[in-house]
Amino acid sequence: MSPATGLPGVRGALLAGGLGQRMGPLTAEVCKPLVPYAAACRLVDFSVANAVRSGLGELVLLSLHRESDLVDHLLRHWDHHPGTRLHFGPHDALLRSGGGLGPDGRLPARPAERGTADALLANAAYLFAPGASDLLVQHADHVYLFDYAPMLAAHRESGADCTIGVQRVERRYVRLFGMVEVDERWRVRALVEKPEHPTSDLVFTAFCLFRIEALREVLDELAGRGADGWQHDISRDVLPEMIAAGRPVTAFPVADYWADIGTVERYHSEQLRLLRRPHPLPPALLPRTLSGAAPRYAPEADSLLGAEPAAGATVRGSVLHPGGRVEPGARVERSVVLPGATVAAGVSVLDSVVLAGERLTADRHGLASLTA
Repeated sequence: MSPATGLPGVRGALLAGGLGQRMGPLTAEVCKPLVPYAAACRLVDFSVANAVRSGLGELVLLSLHRESDLVDHLLRHWDHHPGTRLHFGPHDALLRSGGGLGPDGRLPARPAERGTADALLANAAYLFAPGASDLLVQHADHVYLFDYAPMLAAHRESGADCTIGVQRVERRYVRLFGMVEVDERWRVRALVEKPEHPTSDLVFTAFCLFRIEALREVLDELAGRGADGWQHDISRDVLPEMIAAGRPVTAFPVADYWADIGTVERYHSEQLRLLRRPHPLPPALLPRTLSGAAPRYAPEADSLLGAEPAAGATVRGSVLHPGGRVEPGARVERSVVLPGATVAAGVSVLDSVVLAGERLTADRHGLASLTA
């Protein structure tokens, strides 16, 4: 991926305002975009890295929940890339004037939003400012490495009002996503969020390119229905409205690895999936924002290690984050150990997650205690 091609005339919108309630204790102390991942970074870093690698000129953060922590992370790790300017919406002037996060490290509170489309409306002054003809919409909890330039070229060549990323998955998993139906030319005929009875194996990867003029028209139409006349969501309202109105919406196939991390189960299973060979995401290509050693794949343990287990400890098929400790005699298999966590001597962890900062002194098998 190279920024040489770039994304001329495109502005980005990074949706990062969700509460992450289905992530259980993983989001008890941090917002979902800041949950550590793959012993290298935090969830939000994948989308920002993709924007930077693709040469996106400006990326607007759309956040609400614990946004001071998220802004602080982005300022420290991503604000130094000259090709991509981070814009912090209504807080941008304050942050860029030297005001920073303030003496208490917090940003001023903002009104609540009901959904992802509300986030676009609330930040319309920044997203739809002069200088861009297309808007790239990303989410802050998706794990993938992608160059958006070929997608932009296809979007503009087709003349579509919107181009959405799509990927084929096993039919039994389609109900977890937005199901997409297309014709032989990849024009989208339907988008159904979390269908009970799937009729397609294509799902929406939840990143897409909108022609800004068309997006503004549809948002205005939806907002005109009143607060209770729609669901305030991009996947449930904006895209279905475009499709129903006959506006051109096209699909762009995403062949490489992509994962939506929405639950504790997905958080656990998708990190272990990274251990497969060939690696879906090679360790050397992962964004790096966690302090400590770069993660390495240890073939003898079939594990991704950001820290080294103590002598006499057993780690197999697992992800050990920087700052994680596995004491002598402890056993960790098919599990994820987060930064600052400790698995005490003699304790076994199987098919589970040890939380950041947690000292585990009793065996933990499975995810039941984290998903109750």
